[in-house]
Amino acid sequence: MSMKIVNARLRQKSQLHTLEISAGLFSQISEQDSVIACPEGAIDAGGKLLCAPFVEPHIHLDAALTAGEPHWNQSGTLFEGIERWSERKPMLHEADIRRRVLDTIELLVRNGVQHIRTHADISDPSLVGLKTLCALRDELKEKIDLQVVAFPQDGLLSFPNGMQLMEEALEFGADVVGGIPHFEYTRELGVESMKTVIGLAKKYDRLVDVHCDEIDDPNSRFLEVLACEALFNELGSHVTASHTTAMHSYDNAYCSKLFRLLKNSGINFIACPTESIHLQGRFDTYPKRRGLTRVKELREAGINVCFAEDSIFDPWYSLGNGKLLRSLDFGLHICHMMGYRDFENALDLITDNSARTLNIQDHYGIETGKPGSFILLDGEDDYSVLRKQGDVLLSVRQGEIIMQREPSRVTSGRYVLA
Repeated sequence: MSMKIVNARLRQKSQLHTLEISAGLFSQISEQDSVIACPEGAIDAGGKLLCAPFVEPHIHLDAALTAGEPHWNQSGTLFEGIERWSERKPMLHEADIRRRVLDTIELLVRNGVQHIRTHADISDPSLVGLKTLCALRDELKEKIDLQVVAFPQDGLLSFPNGMQLMEEALEFGADVVGGIPHFEYTRELGVESMKTVIGLAKKYDRLVDVHCDEIDDPNSRFLEVLACEALFNELGSHVTASHTTAMHSYDNAYCSKLFRLLKNSGINFIACPTESIHLQGRFDTYPKRRGLTRVKELREAGINVCFAEDSIFDPWYSLGNGKLLRSLDFGLHICHMMGYRDFENALDLITDNSARTLNIQDHYGIETGKPGSFILLDGEDDYSVLRKQGDVLLSVRQGEIIMQREPSRVTSGRYVLA
């Protein structure tokens, strides 16, 4: 299978480019002096932005499309969301999960996503969610990359047989070890859970992604434990701290000390802008906290951070549409990242940085020799795509088109004020 694309713009490049794909890999990428006529059988990018596919680094596919079943989260809190999910869990079965997961993946693919990390709740003796997601991962591997996190929603050490279920999940084939230290019964159990997660990652040679300090409590400081364990065990780039919303409530003196550890540890961060601003700050009157981790400061410190949706129509977040550009837009607003320098490379937060988090960077990106996978966006650069919330016009995976749409057009004439 071969493919040729002409008149494409690449990120951070001013010239138009021609790209060729052979045997599923980028075989040639060359600059053009000017616009060229599209050869027969080639794709004319028309000056639109061609970039690496979007990456969804943190979503809960097992819970997607379940909002209101059997009850709605009326308070909008994280903890009521967990309660509502506990009511839905007994209703889970393989066919139910398959239907919802496939519908959600289809939504993500239509919006340019080709790589997904999903959490699967293992606080369930049947492990039906995790087993179904692992099966779908293997079935869909030619169409999409899926990483499955063994996520102990109700606590690794506080839930009955939590450790046994975790090991069973890892032996079954989960790709990533998860944790939730702030939901353990005591701080001591939370600390122990972080040490345990790192130990399991070494034992099974897996990645780590922890729901860490997803709370407004400034005294929730399990991040320092996770980062320290990652540093001492030399696992930094394989470890991710998701959410870390308590960091928004930490004082600056503590953060100045913490950031030294975070930088040295080399761990990754995932922020979920729409969900965090919705769930956090629920116990505040005024002033209300934004409840999102310190994305701008992490980025300025050279620490890898990316954005995710987290949920699509589930007990924690009743909206969501599979559009990572929406999450990016929200995140930049919430984090006061609205300077032009922030816009120039904004897509990093849903592409390259996310690929680093998933540890797929060696086979991701627009470079010769790498898989011929890309998306074409309705815009000319990061800024114009972000400002226009440009559509994903084309998604190509290893030289094969998996999604294509026509650009939106307005056909009516000019409006004239009477």
